[in-house]
Amino acid sequence: MKNLFINLSVLLLSIAATAQSVKFNNPIITDKYTGDPAALVYKDKVYLYAGHDEAPNDFNFYKMNEWLVYSSSDMKKWESHPVPLKVTDFKWAKSDAWASQVIERNGKFYWYVTVEHETVSGKSIGVAVADNPLGPFKDALGKALITNDMTKFSDISWDDIDPTVFIDTDGQAYLFWGNTACHYAKLKENMTEIDGEIHHIKLPNFTEAPWIHKHNDWYYLSYAYEFPEKIAYAMSKSITGPWEFKGILNELAGNSNTNHQSIIDFKGQSYFIYHNGASKPNGGSFRRSVCVDKLFYNKDGTMKRVVMTSEGIQ
Repeated sequence: MKNLFINLSVLLLSIAATAQSVKFNNPIITDKYTGDPAALVYKDKVYLYAGHDEAPNDFNFYKMNEWLVYSSSDMKKWESHPVPLKVTDFKWAKSDAWASQVIERNGKFYWYVTVEHETVSGKSIGVAVADNPLGPFKDALGKALITNDMTKFSDISWDDIDPTVFIDTDGQAYLFWGNTACHYAKLKENMTEIDGEIHHIKLPNFTEAPWIHKHNDWYYLSYAYEFPEKIAYAMSKSITGPWEFKGILNELAGNSNTNHQSIIDFKGQSYFIYHNGASKPNGGSFRRSVCVDKLFYNKDGTMKRVVMTSEGIQ
């Protein structure tokens, strides 16, 4: 009986210690509301770029004037850095620091962003450049790279949003973007000019937020599916397709109507970075928060369903 009591006590202490060791690491950013995450792996760090949700509690739409950057060496502790880019850095832009992505090429860092154009009606895509992943960034062109009048697949003013950029193994860079219609085009080596025509990809229930990544021999095109948004994905052996739809990757993001993903590999592990409205007391569709969970692949290359957790990366 004495031994049983001792063993039971040890077990209870072990359970208590385990409970204390588990931390709730999602959301990963708690000093500000952040949305539309895009991650860059560069050398031994991950740089996280996100839009800053500044909408007050009684304002039920997006209010976004700048982008933020954070960095991490372990995906658990995130360091905040000075604001690297604002809408006002683009003299031709009017408002709306919407979804974006940064990529490195030849020691330069190119930041593709969504903004509202001052003179061309609708959303546009601009590009900024820096010598450091933390900036400072400046407008690389002095004008928009993509304007709303360049695409006619969808007759709305916000179909030219959510840029994602990828450099293939042969050195060719590609820009993907869109809302209700998914567009892509080649980029010239200078990363600031479209090379050739704009193409259209047909995907089931495509809403927005395309993200291109490659794992082993497969290309993956993930995107926001329906509205409120889930994340779905397609696979291909070529970045130009054909794309085979594979289904849902991530479910609805709680009390956020949007769901916007970034997928990276870092130090031997794959990660799914996203936003939801989890931050209390005033989180929601227009006051979002970035989270991270691990991502895993099946033997055939398909991705396993990502389950959002409060624990995040332990």
